[in-house]
Amino acid sequence: MPLLETVNLTKRFGKFTALDQVNLKVEKGEIFGFIGPNGAGKSTTIRVLLGVLKATNGEARIFGKDVWKAAVDIHRHLAYVPGDVHLWPNLTGGEVIDLLIKLKGANDRNKREQLIEMFHLDPSKKCGTYSKGNRQKVALIAAFSSDADLYILDEPTSGLDPLMENVFQECVLEAKKEGKSVLLSSHILSEVEKLCDRVGIIRQGKIIETGTLRELRHLTRNHIYVETLQPIKSLDRLEGVHQIETKDDGVTFQVDMESLDSAIKHVSQFGILKLESFPPTLEDLFLRHYAHDQKGGGDS
Repeated sequence: MPLLETVNLTKRFGKFTALDQVNLKVEKGEIFGFIGPNGAGKSTTIRVLLGVLKATNGEARIFGKDVWKAAVDIHRHLAYVPGDVHLWPNLTGGEVIDLLIKLKGANDRNKREQLIEMFHLDPSKKCGTYSKGNRQKVALIAAFSSDADLYILDEPTSGLDPLMENVFQECVLEAKKEGKSVLLSSHILSEVEKLCDRVGIIRQGKIIETGTLRELRHLTRNHIYVETLQPIKSLDRLEGVHQIETKDDGVTFQVDMESLDSAIKHVSQFGILKLESFPPTLEDLFLRHYAHDQKGGGDS
């Protein structure tokens, strides 16, 4: 049984359909990336999973329990970090961390101190003086200090500098080593690509692709740069070859994965001097899906 599962999850606000039959699965010990532009339905999905919003139709279960009916019990084993953390301004960061850890029933002081040091947080300052990045650190430290089985992270590195993003990634990978599961909603595609075992892409409230990066990359193109002894002829006639450009000493082009072999065989006839291949990234996949449609839905 998946640790987290939604089946035909639908959420309507009046006549507007924010989620349209969303199907997701997160297995034990898996890091699942949940990506899409603003307004696609990511935050609405997460609010339903947290029991904040009630679904209009469909099912959503965590630990095999209904997220709406068993929300209190589920939250005992779940840690959540939003993209915009609001804290009690008159409490210190350390006091808030202690409070949040205590609510989870955890009491690992060593882990708490280790994370405070890793994230370079001054826990003696009041939260009202913290920057956005420091508020995120408080929430992340509290989350990773708790003994949660599932982490739901909604744009968790918002406001963090690159060094702290690396620390966050270390924490996520450590949680995976311990057999924990993570649902990571992020717009930082390099972060998703580095961390996630599987990825789900949502657009206008619908899941349009789900799979491992290897499975999804069939939809993207390799970027090729090649220098040859003789000018390359008839490259534009090959099926699956796109965006051919002549550079000072060579040619760049994009090629569909299924056409890569025939393209390389073709250019090799002209005497290859230099060949560079750049594999497709998650960003390429993402842009392919959204380039033709910038409208999006709206997370209400």
